[in-house]
Amino acid sequence: MDRRRLGWPVRYSTRAFAREGLRLPGYRLRDFLHGYVYARWPYLYIRGATRPETLPLPLRAVHRWVGRLFLRGERGADAGRRLADTYHGKVVPTAAAEELVTLRVDVDLRNLEKVVPYATARDIVLCGPDRIVALQCPCRAARDEPCLPLDVCLIVGEPFASFVADHHPQRARWITPDEAVAILRAERDRGHVHHAFFKDAMLGRFYAICNCCPCCCGAMQAWKHGTPMLASSGYVAVLDAALCLGCGACAARCPFGAVGSSDGNPIVDFEACMGCGVCVAHCPSGALNLVRAPERGEPLEIQMLSKL
Repeated sequence: MDRRRLGWPVRYSTRAFAREGLRLPGYRLRDFLHGYVYARWPYLYIRGATRPETLPLPLRAVHRWVGRLFLRGERGADAGRRLADTYHGKVVPTAAAEELVTLRVDVDLRNLEKVVPYATARDIVLCGPDRIVALQCPCRAARDEPCLPLDVCLIVGEPFASFVADHHPQRARWITPDEAVAILRAERDRGHVHHAFFKDAMLGRFYAICNCCPCCCGAMQAWKHGTPMLASSGYVAVLDAALCLGCGACAARCPFGAVGSSDGNPIVDFEACMGCGVCVAHCPSGALNLVRAPERGEPLEIQMLSKL
């Protein structure tokens, strides 16, 4: 049967995504369909999750139905899950994010519960890690007055990069690892947080680095309202009071609201600190540093993990 004559060709990138799913134990047709819908229509998917009131009523109903469909029949520990429970981000400081986009060899790291401590184990399996696409951020695109620029979501490795580039040619572009590093550094300078994202339906593994702002990012807003979609970097910010100028730049920049002040002196709330390093990057006197906090999980530092 000639599928092209029927008007519904299956793209090579879609077939590659499906083949990867077939190799993965426990990956079901429902998981593939969920991943396909998410990656094929991310702007509707994210808008429906973060701003459902802006969708036409028929699309709101479809979004709710799709959510119930993909989670129907979950049993045991998975029973009662929401779509938000299938999607998580790991905070990564800029240096660790740069490692992820400058790899030259494939990586296969599994059983990383301590590194990405979610209810479902996540993997870092990078095929063609230098295959990177910059995608217009669906979270920012859903806002009436988004932070700019838009093309700051980095889709890393195959089959994800080709799928996104193939299906979103007007919103995605191929970039080099050096260009990815430049995006990361520019976003750091804007005070935004790097998150390595993992999703059940995206083969249960790392697939993107998003550069997130608290005003646009759906995951950060969900985290703020008590949905645990984000994991700490494994670091906390520590202040050297002797170097502090009392300028308040750290409190103004902290995207997690973890830095306050008392009598003009900054105070870091270690429970709220996610170890993103934004305050460190914007401290003019170098009074803040990231320090390992083992109780917050292990860092996602790919070079170190690859040697274990």
